[in-house]
Amino acid sequence: MTANSCVATQRRRSLWANETLDASPSRQSVGATNRIGRRQTMSALRGNAAAVVLALVLVGVSCVAADERPRTPRVAAVVTEYRHNSHADVIVSRLLQGYDLNGKGTFPKLELASLYTDQVPENDTSRRLAKEHGFPIHETVADALTLGTGELAVDGVLLIAEHGKYEKSPTGQTVYPKRRLFDEIVKVFEKSGRSVPVFCDKHLADNWEDAKHLYDTSRRLDFPLMAGSSIPVLWRRPAADVKRGTELREIVTTSYHTLDAYGFHGLEMLQCLVERRAGGETGVRSVECRTGDAVWTALEDGTVDRGLFDACLARIEKPRFKDFADLKRRVKEPVLFLVTYEDGLKASMVTLNGAIVSWTAAWRDEAGNRDSTLFWTQEERPYGHFTHLLVGVEAMMHSGKPTWPVERTLLTSGILDAALVSKLKGRPVATPYLDVRYETNWTWRQPLKPPRGRPFNQQ
Repeated sequence: MTANSCVATQRRRSLWANETLDASPSRQSVGATNRIGRRQTMSALRGNAAAVVLALVLVGVSCVAADERPRTPRVAAVVTEYRHNSHADVIVSRLLQGYDLNGKGTFPKLELASLYTDQVPENDTSRRLAKEHGFPIHETVADALTLGTGELAVDGVLLIAEHGKYEKSPTGQTVYPKRRLFDEIVKVFEKSGRSVPVFCDKHLADNWEDAKHLYDTSRRLDFPLMAGSSIPVLWRRPAADVKRGTELREIVTTSYHTLDAYGFHGLEMLQCLVERRAGGETGVRSVECRTGDAVWTALEDGTVDRGLFDACLARIEKPRFKDFADLKRRVKEPVLFLVTYEDGLKASMVTLNGAIVSWTAAWRDEAGNRDSTLFWTQEERPYGHFTHLLVGVEAMMHSGKPTWPVERTLLTSGILDAALVSKLKGRPVATPYLDVRYETNWTWRQPLKPPRGRPFNQQ
């Protein structure tokens, strides 16, 4: 190693040396301390030839010590499309441009080794970024994982199958090719005789069979699999959570926009709260979807706790309605997901397009205690909530252990599928197959203040 390459190596590694992977993006580099020490040593020894030789030896030893530090994991990104503000952009671009997507501040301790894009739209940005940052774009998933060597050559995989032009399922979900891309990843694992951690953005699949396939395959090959939404890790106003071990009895949540893409986010919000109840997760007995006037009836006849629903509405920071009557007038097609858990817990998610653009939750326990909160997203560049999602992914890539349970997303993927089947068929769906039981030690922590926002069409 040359003296210049040694210094370069020290500078790169000082970005993350002596830091810990926690849930805060505000980690600051302290690696400059060692460089100052070396400069002071060289200055003190200047003019003494023997001492200079000794100093050079010490610098060499320092370089060897740096080489012994854990190296930055190199990851392959397998995405459906890569354009400005797509999920590929707001996740993968953070590896290139930092957490704030502006080339400044703190960067993830991950290196982008390669990229595969399933589709290339006219407004694709990946080719420009590849030229600017020097990463290769491969024609196949296998080449992206092997870097053309024929053997697995990366330390982790980001599977981001969100956005792109794909068909819709009979239930209205976009059929992203998650299973196909995942299976191509797995083929490389099997051929290489080893595997690495995989993060699957958002739900595991648009249907239960494929979602369960991803989960079962990861267990069969024994590799870390993590998935899910950014909603569980973002800001809450106020900073409320279900106390671990609570005898939870009912929870009501609100959502907005599309039932598949945004409905999934709402279910992840719901599940990250209820999984903390006494006994942990027990699985789901049945799921039902109601629409139109049947939603208002459910709120009026006690099917859904009206007090909890009102608590959800009270958390909305910029409501577009005056009262319940005005809400009914503005929301032309309300949608209600009713989820009954095996332990008797009742959960509801009400989608209120035309009146809200917020995710909120309210819950009550066995003793009648109630609490509520709003899950706040930064709806402008740099979409700071994705930083906290990526920090969790980053931790898994370093530790080899999922930061939060993939079973959460296995269950939410299944609940969403069942809810949309219920909507299509017009009746409740029994879900004995959603016998997903798990307990988790994962705990949400309030993130630091979000970065300054900027218009979505800017970098």
